[in-house]
Amino acid sequence: MSFWWVFARLGRALLAAWGIASAIFLTVHLLPAAPDEFTLGDPSELGSAVSLRTSASRQAARQALRHRLGLDEPVFYLTRTAGRPVRWQWHGRHNQYHHWLSLLLRGNLGYSYRTGQPVAALLGPALAYSIPLMVLAAALATGLAIWLALGLANASGALTGWQAVARTLLTGIQALPLFSLSLALLLLLANPDLLNLLPADGMSTDYPPLGGVAWLASYGAHLVLPLLSLVLAVLPELTLPLEATLRQELRADYASTARSKGLTSWQVAYRHALPNALLPLLTSFTGLLPTMVAGTVVVEVLFALPGTGRLLAEAAATHDYPLVIASVLLTSIARMLALLLADVLYFWTDPRLRPSL
Repeated sequence: MSFWWVFARLGRALLAAWGIASAIFLTVHLLPAAPDEFTLGDPSELGSAVSLRTSASRQAARQALRHRLGLDEPVFYLTRTAGRPVRWQWHGRHNQYHHWLSLLLRGNLGYSYRTGQPVAALLGPALAYSIPLMVLAAALATGLAIWLALGLANASGALTGWQAVARTLLTGIQALPLFSLSLALLLLLANPDLLNLLPADGMSTDYPPLGGVAWLASYGAHLVLPLLSLVLAVLPELTLPLEATLRQELRADYASTARSKGLTSWQVAYRHALPNALLPLLTSFTGLLPTMVAGTVVVEVLFALPGTGRLLAEAAATHDYPLVIASVLLTSIARMLALLLADVLYFWTDPRLRPSL
């Protein structure tokens, strides 16, 4: 495979991620609700010497805050004046988008409107909770999907026993939204009136990032319900298409030839049919990342985990634009890299699809 082809695709992926982040930047900065309205509600942001009881003092405080956050500058290089006739005004480099892009090119994601901390410093600890959750969920869901698909595809005729139960459960879970599924698991496995097996009080951010058997035990216990929710949410989407493809491959001539040589049904399915059936699964696996990211937001808010999903939800609720845009940018980059990885795996699996460059 050509190195330049991979390099070109990587460049296009980064440009697409930048375009998405730019669109989100312009959209959120043009919303009618401003972040200073939320910040002014916190007296500690302005200090005890500032009184917000009168409209004049509140207006002065708002102007000072907007100047400190850079919100008093134009949003983009070119803006349209209000009223008639319509005129366009060029602002040069003195605009919010140029400042954001300049910081981004230097590796700076900006500063939080709420806390004033660097966005990277806020995302780092949150990613330490979210990345293991997403990686474990993706690995477990993929492994379970392959095992279930092999078992269901090897059924001859009508499904019996565990195969019928598994197919019914997968079909039922596929119809449930992630929030409903997570809430059902929470009420079933962390309910004192039913099965109080797992903690549901959330994980404190006071835990050290690494260290100690007690911390690992607590982290693992708090991770079970979110992990189970994510795995069950994506398991039908991976299992059912793979099973259908495996059934089609097992009816091919090469599968009949392998069985005539004395191989068992599992050997034929695992050694011969599965490699050919995994190619369509790569598309489903590529779409797994955005599903995991969106699902992480739901489960981290529901189970009170201090990860990126919860951080993003709080930032969106308080109009903390730098944090929202940085989260969208990272998600877009991960999505584009997943698409690139899928293409590479396609070409590696099937040499006929490789580019000529």
